[in-house]
Amino acid sequence: MQVSVEAGEGLERKLKIQIPTETVEMQVESRLKSMLPRVKIDGFRPGKVPLKVVKQHYGDQIFQEVAGELIQNSFRDALTQENLNPAGDPSISTDGIKQGEPLEFTATFEIYPEVELAPVAGIKLEKIKSSVTDADVEKMIETLRKQRAGWSEVDRTSADGDRVTIDFKGTINGEAFDGGSADGVPVVIGSGSMIPGFEDKLTGLKAGEESTFKVNFPDDYKAEHLAGKEAEFAVLVKTVEEPSLPEIDEAFAQSFGVQDGNVDQLHRDIRANMERELDNRIRGEMKNAVMNRLIEQNPIDVPTAIVREEAETLRKQTAAQMPGAEQPVETYMDNATRRVKLGLILAEVVKIAAIQPDAEKVRERVEAMSKDYEDPQEFVRYYQSNPQLLRGIETLVLEDMVVDWIVDQADVDETERSFDDLMNEAV
Repeated sequence: MQVSVEAGEGLERKLKIQIPTETVEMQVESRLKSMLPRVKIDGFRPGKVPLKVVKQHYGDQIFQEVAGELIQNSFRDALTQENLNPAGDPSISTDGIKQGEPLEFTATFEIYPEVELAPVAGIKLEKIKSSVTDADVEKMIETLRKQRAGWSEVDRTSADGDRVTIDFKGTINGEAFDGGSADGVPVVIGSGSMIPGFEDKLTGLKAGEESTFKVNFPDDYKAEHLAGKEAEFAVLVKTVEEPSLPEIDEAFAQSFGVQDGNVDQLHRDIRANMERELDNRIRGEMKNAVMNRLIEQNPIDVPTAIVREEAETLRKQTAAQMPGAEQPVETYMDNATRRVKLGLILAEVVKIAAIQPDAEKVRERVEAMSKDYEDPQEFVRYYQSNPQLLRGIETLVLEDMVVDWIVDQADVDETERSFDDLMNEAV
């Protein structure tokens, strides 16, 4: 077997492989002979068909089968011989395969890049320092009171904090769009449940009144085909209601899972939840900072085939989460490229740092996640019985360990932030 390697653009490689005629003919002959005891051809007894006759009937078919297998096997052997790591399936081309001639073909494919990790010692990182204060807890309780508010219809214009029930129809450049229209939608003005600017336009209106206004979708809106675009909405206000907040008493505490209705326990539970959210947010900020630094310091090319596979995965996830918001796969290529780069860089960090997520860390992560669910023990049992879910947790733990390893070697400056500012920034 003769092999030559040609480097194309970027990560593209071309393997040109030639298999001698003798090798092909030897395998064809061997396979035809193995058929003799069982082949059946009219005019001959079973097992007595001459090889020449078998070759006449099955020679072309066997040649094609052998050629296909030789192409697969020789491609695999050539990769090993040339120490190449292909990304995705190759494109195989030939000038025509003919019996009695050497078997020649070209395999075109991309390879994974070799990642040489840049030094991480001394890189600049910012670590957020924050805490949950009594005032933060009281503000959260007021938010919870508003969530449990009763509502009574009023005959006046709407104001901040009121709930209005509306019908709305949205258009972009005069054309309706998926998800842009609905009837009987309750909206609490000031809750931030609608796109920025929408709720502001609902103040000063009475039941039965109509209004038309324009607002812009955020540039980072999840439905990428709407992001950054101006939309016009025609709104009909059907009702205006004002809130009535519940007292902070035994019944209120019980409504949030404090069985004995102890209000002090409610405060403690709320603080614990807030501290857990704050810790997750701070770790998330640091993780994003580390990932950004890794990409900045380790510029690499990535295989187009792998990026496209990742983009297709993102497209399917978006379609499942937001029916009707599906976009062409090209829409997701930038995000997919970042994810593939990070995957390759993180794999190199894991190898260099010899990081391995142990079972204890995985268990701790599952238990930490379970605290956000009504039945934590059932959550833990469910994850422990599902190997695929556990592998996902192992990946998260691995990423956290990578972050910790890099932070330990980095030049870290602390920045004080309030709970409120930090968590509102996350929205």
